[in-house]
Amino acid sequence: MIIKPQSKIKGNENGLYIVSTPIGNLKDITIRALEILKQSNFILCEDTRISKNLLNKYEIKSKLISNHKFNEKKNILKIIEYLKSGKIISLISDAGTPAISDPGSVLVNECVKNNIKIVPIPGPSAVATAISISGFSDQFFFYGFLPEKKQQLTKELNRLSEFSTSLVFFVSPKKINKIIPEIKKYFSERKVVICREITKLYEEFLRVNVDELREFRKEPKGEITVVISEKKIDKNSSKNLSESDINKIDIMINKLTIKEITDIICQNSKVSKKQVYNYCLRVKNEN
Repeated sequence: MIIKPQSKIKGNENGLYIVSTPIGNLKDITIRALEILKQSNFILCEDTRISKNLLNKYEIKSKLISNHKFNEKKNILKIIEYLKSGKIISLISDAGTPAISDPGSVLVNECVKNNIKIVPIPGPSAVATAISISGFSDQFFFYGFLPEKKQQLTKELNRLSEFSTSLVFFVSPKKINKIIPEIKKYFSERKVVICREITKLYEEFLRVNVDELREFRKEPKGEITVVISEKKIDKNSSKNLSESDINKIDIMINKLTIKEITDIICQNSKVSKKQVYNYCLRVKNEN
């Protein structure tokens, strides 16, 4: 592969640039990101107060336009008009890579429809950072922010508990204590890393077995990224419940306790007790 000298690379063309910004430490910004931001006619951002801290540090004078989840649809026509007229526009979020659990996908899709050039400027990501220090499988599923309503949260965690990969969630500090009991319920026997204030002065990584996880005494500060380890599969047990076992469980589910059903099924089956128990629990929740 031939790499051109920097001086011979042509200047940036007009279009939409998806620029990743630091997730905490303002030094975690790429040289290319700074160049793009300085050349931009406009920078779309979530909160102008937060973005100004970054721009002021690096003496970037480009005009900021507030673009958050409450006004991004309203802004679309104006932004597309700017882009069609030949402007260079950057999209940033308060922290990390835009359009990932942050505003941006609406604008990106509109640019696709209008055949407008979209250029990613890679950089910091809380997801990749958390996975990299977890020690868990690098085959992972990123969910984003978990649902707020209890019924929907229970449904989603129950579904995700069947995934064999590592799992990554974003959680607000105000909701972490409400989610911890649910994590213990659905991810028993797995490990968890709770990442707080990543790259900042009070960066903290709490590593613990899920069954030993405890609620915080005080509401923690800063956004939280939760990583749950991959699911361990018992190679000595069958992978799935047989149709016969499922039929037996469905008949017994309203007559016996989950423990009693588990003991009966496991007497004549190689399936693990945990698998039987989890299936029974799921059926109970659905009824």
